[in-house]
Amino acid sequence: MLTLSALATLVALLIAGVSIAGVLGRVVTMGIDRRLDAQLTLIASAVGRDGEIDRGRLRSVQPLLDAGPGWRWRIDAPGGSIGSDDLPVAAPTPPGPRRPERGPGQGPGPGALNGRDRSGDQLHARQVTVETGAGQVVLTAAAPRDVITQPVRSALAPLLATLALLGAVLGMAAVVQIRLGLRPVRRLRAAVGAIRRGDARAVDSDQPAELRPLAEELNALVRENDAALATARASAANLAHALKTPVATLGLELAGDPRRAQVDRIDTTIRHHLARAKAATASTRAATPLAPAIAELATTIARLRGERGVAMRSAVAADLVVAVDPADLDELAGNLIDNAARHARASVSIEAQREGRLVRLVITDDGPGIPAADRARATAPGVRLDERSDGHGFGLAISRDLAELHGGTLSLEDAPGGGLRATVTLPHAHRDDKPV
Repeated sequence: MLTLSALATLVALLIAGVSIAGVLGRVVTMGIDRRLDAQLTLIASAVGRDGEIDRGRLRSVQPLLDAGPGWRWRIDAPGGSIGSDDLPVAAPTPPGPRRPERGPGQGPGPGALNGRDRSGDQLHARQVTVETGAGQVVLTAAAPRDVITQPVRSALAPLLATLALLGAVLGMAAVVQIRLGLRPVRRLRAAVGAIRRGDARAVDSDQPAELRPLAEELNALVRENDAALATARASAANLAHALKTPVATLGLELAGDPRRAQVDRIDTTIRHHLARAKAATASTRAATPLAPAIAELATTIARLRGERGVAMRSAVAADLVVAVDPADLDELAGNLIDNAARHARASVSIEAQREGRLVRLVITDDGPGIPAADRARATAPGVRLDERSDGHGFGLAISRDLAELHGGTLSLEDAPGGGLRATVTLPHAHRDDKPV
């Protein structure tokens, strides 16, 4: 907006400068034309009705015709010419049939004539044709073009300086106006950010008249999203509730069976999603300490993958707290750490650091990695790039969905030295949030 305003101001000033220069040129030209017309009147007084030139009269008016260097005049009559011989004049009409007598100066008015003299200097001339008894007499008075361009140039220097100063003032005014005009937009942006962080439920409707419809539309969008989220949570709750009893029955039937552990894990997941559905209307966000959660996950997965001898290295600051439900964090980070442990050759490293309002969790393995062309497909549900390993292809997809659900992201890239590096960004918990 500021760039557009600056361009518009610059174009307007350029147009104004060109227009004013044109007006100045016309004004100066009119003044010179009046002087040349006065000279034409003087030399016309030396032309008789019979077309003869009164040289005595010319000598008497000669001092008045000498306006300065480069000023010239000329009379072209049927009987001969007198004056400067290098003017851009029209050839006189030869004598013809007798016309009614008219006095000098009674013919058509003077006309402008521009050209060059023999040395190439530009001239601005005025020329008039006088009807006499002997035929037409052409009178020409000329001035050097510099007498017009030089005053215009002299006037343009302060004019351009004034326009530059005006442009600077207008630019500063535009900056101030835009900053003041966009202040309500910045407040609206902050309000939308508060909704995204969970600090507010709606945008304040007390907005300027131009932004009030936008605020109302944003509030309507928030309400629709809340309704859609509530519907989705209700559907998940209904599904989990429908599965709870069959899974519990299956657990009883597998008492003492090694497969009972997997059934218990399914039961825990179902109960977790039921709990989330019941807490859907809660206004506060969870706050989970990251270091102990990662340490517990790393220990558990290292024990599960103990036969591979993969070393787990963790570097997570003790003061990092993420605004994520503990069970969601376990599922999100657990899938990524387990995926790294399954494909690593010798080691998996886990690091985390805070970056503004986000916490950046990085899980790196030294395995074969994922080709760049397959990384987008790797986070699709049910896709397994390595059919030789265990798993069902949902781990990365679940981690991505959970990260995005909490306002974060998941990205996959090559690790330095080979392998895969999974980077998750999660919102940092507010200071007044209480850890779960």
